[in-house]
Amino acid sequence: MAPRLKEKYINEVVPALMDKFGYDNVMQAPKIEKVVLNMGVGEARDNPKALESAVSEMITISGQKPVITKAKKSVSNFKLREGMSVGCKVTLRGTKMYFFLDKLMNIALPRVRDFRGVQNKSFDGRGNFALGIKEQLIFPEIDYDKVDKIRGMDVIITTTANTDEEARELLKLMGMPFTK
Repeated sequence: MAPRLKEKYINEVVPALMDKFGYDNVMQAPKIEKVVLNMGVGEARDNPKALESAVSEMITISGQKPVITKAKKSVSNFKLREGMSVGCKVTLRGTKMYFFLDKLMNIALPRVRDFRGVQNKSFDGRGNFALGIKEQLIFPEIDYDKVDKIRGMDVIITTTANTDEEARELLKLMGMPFTK
């Protein structure tokens, strides 16, 4: 079964982008390459169970096993040594990426308390978008009773767009609820 967000991209978003930016070829229209979910777990150096809990929540949210990230440098102020586990990340591509984005834009983000939309200023100049989520509880798969600590995560959406304007229009047409 094809994701409905991918069908929307092919049938609605690409023709709209071609009209707006005057592309000659369908392949010139920007598309979403990948989505990276990153969860930093600072207390993992003291409590190894915290990292296990974060990994299991990340598996539940993304449907894919995360990679445990290690510290690249030692930082004495944070009592951190090189090679210590400090978080986990998942890179989603293809079908899982479209299912996750659909769930994020239509189910999870509207569940945020006092949600008015996503700031559209978080583009990096090359057409990639970063979004910070303050708590993992907005995802419907997470069981509220089994959560030991509320953790935030970063969602980075990488596109093939050349400019921020093209990426903003792509995400807006896909359904990202930007603020006015």
